Amino acid sequence: ERTGKVLGEFCRCYREQFGVALFNSVRYEIEGAGGPQAQLLHRKVPLEDHVIYSGNIFQYIEENKKWRNRFCVVPHNYGLVLYENKLAYERELPPRLLVNSAGYKILTSVEQYLELVNNSLPGVTPKSGHSPILKCPTDFPLILWHPYARHYYFCVMTGKEQEKWRAVFQDCVRHCNNGISEDSKVEAPAFTDAIRRYRQSKEQYGTWDMLCGNETQVLSNLVMEELLPELRSTIGPRLKGKAPERQRTWIQVSDAVYRMVYELAKAQYDAAVARCEQERPQLESTIRTDMDQIITSKEHLASKIRAFVLPKAEVCVRNHVQPYISSILEALMTPTSQGFAEVREVFFKEVTDMNMNVVNEGGLEKLVEYMEKLSHLAFHPVKMQSCYEKMEQLKLEGLQQRFDVSSTSVFKQRAQIHMRQQMDDAVYTFETLLHQELGKLQGKDDLCKSIQRILERVLKKFDYDSSTVRKKFFREALLQITIPFLLKKLAPTCKGELAKFQELIFEDFASFILVENTYEEVVLQSVMKDIMQAVKEAAVQRKHNLYRDSVVMHNSDPNLHLLGEGLAIDWSEEYSGQPEAEPAADRRRRAKQVVSVIQDDEGALPYGVVAEALLQPGSPEPRQPEEAQPGVPPSPLGTVKEIREVLAQESLGDGAEERLTNGTDGSAPPSPRADVPAEAKVPHATPAPPGAQSPPAACQQRSDNEPGEHGQRSPPRPRGTTESGEGVQTEF
Repeated sequence: ERTGKVLGEFCRCYREQFGVALFNSVRYEIEGAGGPQAQLLHRKVPLEDHVIYSGNIFQYIEENKKWRNRFCVVPHNYGLVLYENKLAYERELPPRLLVNSAGYKILTSVEQYLELVNNSLPGVTPKSGHSPILKCPTDFPLILWHPYARHYYFCVMTGKEQEKWRAVFQDCVRHCNNGISEDSKVEAPAFTDAIRRYRQSKEQYGTWDMLCGNETQVLSNLVMEELLPELRSTIGPRLKGKAPERQRTWIQVSDAVYRMVYELAKAQYDAAVARCEQERPQLESTIRTDMDQIITSKEHLASKIRAFVLPKAEVCVRNHVQPYISSILEALMTPTSQGFAEVREVFFKEVTDMNMNVVNEGGLEKLVEYMEKLSHLAFHPVKMQSCYEKMEQLKLEGLQQRFDVSSTSVFKQRAQIHMRQQMDDAVYTFETLLHQELGKLQGKDDLCKSIQRILERVLKKFDYDSSTVRKKFFREALLQITIPFLLKKLAPTCKGELAKFQELIFEDFASFILVENTYEEVVLQSVMKDIMQAVKEAAVQRKHNLYRDSVVMHNSDPNLHLLGEGLAIDWSEEYSGQPEAEPAADRRRRAKQVVSVIQDDEGALPYGVVAEALLQPGSPEPRQPEEAQPGVPPSPLGTVKEIREVLAQESLGDGAEERLTNGTDGSAPPSPRADVPAEAKVPHATPAPPGAQSPPAACQQRSDNEPGEHGQRSPPRPRGTTESGEGVQTEF
């Protein structure tokens, strides 16, 4: 009932904002708006067919309260995919768990987690001496905490591993939080404006931490924000058992409700979008036919609202905003510019080290090897961590309370995404220019000089683009901080009077012109001049290496952008001399990976050695037989023989022992498994909500004949009983 009520109001806002966003999009397409031209190239498909990271990690299974060794893969879509072991991943068996990390926080201590859990259910705190809700067998936990969805518990063996996994998890959260595609010029602005309008109708101004994930996740957060307090007051007193048990039950209740809300919100939002898309051709036709009249009508409305609102807005800006703009800007500029400077430094160091190593170690062959790694530098969470950490220093201090900024995380993550994009643009431009030069070079000396020359050329472009991106980010952040504050201040005297301006809009144009949107534009204009001036003065003073607006690099490389339109460069295929492509299975096993596997690092303990120490003795997990699906015929005998032959050949190949034992002691018996998550035991007809998307039980459970860590061979599953790993990953 609550979901229907919230979504009903939201969808009304969305339909209104859809027409406005469509008008703005068509107007921009016709009129254009020239900004500074980017000097660096932009890669179209940054991480196609690559894995960000993979490695072993211990996961806590809530259903049987045990820790289990899992093989975790982070594909290019930044979902967390957990497999039974490495062999299961290589053989494309279904994963145990899929996690979309949007909205999650990464915690590295049990104390942090227990504090959040205690606050989530007031009045329920374990007494001293009682067992807490979670115990970690090592000193290096990694906990994914969400205010509404289920929590995930992991741990590793060393501090170095913890730092690396934390960087990987944070990158996943950062990417998944940015789930609303900016490529959509109509749906995305219509959605975000509708969210803002809905929250303002509830007297909620300012930034919102839970505007993260895709559209359905954001809407689920919107509903849960209102629903959870009522749910807590109704259900909280009725929970039974000791404090840890009540906390555990409450987390499960919240997660179950969140899943229900997610499914309902998805259905209603999809229906609203479908209706808008159905009306879109007619709306667009009207816009293109009557564009001039719509613009004239809107300008007339704006002039009337401006005459009414602007005097009050200017007084408010002068007294409450203008004195603080320079302080806000300085607070934003310092960590942001330090982060971009670190991006430049990391890029310079990586290319310089590559140049030295190529000269010392052997020319083109080594160049190919290093360029393969360099091409994905921007998506290396560990190497980029020093850049991201600079932004973590952002503090608005007293300004945060004054302007009702609930958290600075939205600005931190936005700046970090810009950093990653600038790094990738710099790397892509470098490799494109170097690729063009390779055919003309003779010997190591030429190669060394050419790399150095291209590096200097790219750094100049980076400095210019970095300045442009940062200035735009500062302006947007200042508006995001000050506009909600002004709207809240002006609401008592202005908002009630806006209805009288509705009669100035022609009925035919009512879908494209809204009084409240025009009112906000007038308020924005009242403060925009001061914001532009503050950023301009910072650039004139060359603060933080910002360029003045008058410095424009027009077509410094007229042919460069033509090079960027070509196919992506595959260094290994083009220069390694491999005539034939790898089979699909081998390609998956040796998938190009951005970050090296953790276990290969010095000092990391082998997971097979410590697995038994973490598992509770005397409580083996019984294997559960695989459920047969009715109506599915068994695989033909020929297929079984073929697969057995292939597995027999693989077991004789190089590195077979390492693959089959998954880094564990080959003499140890295969660990039994019945730790199927509770939600996985009931197949879902639709993808599960953001907390986790678990495959059906028939896909997760294996028979006694399924290969374990010793590589026992078995007949293949009946056709249709499993999903391919690739198919599962596309659900994110």
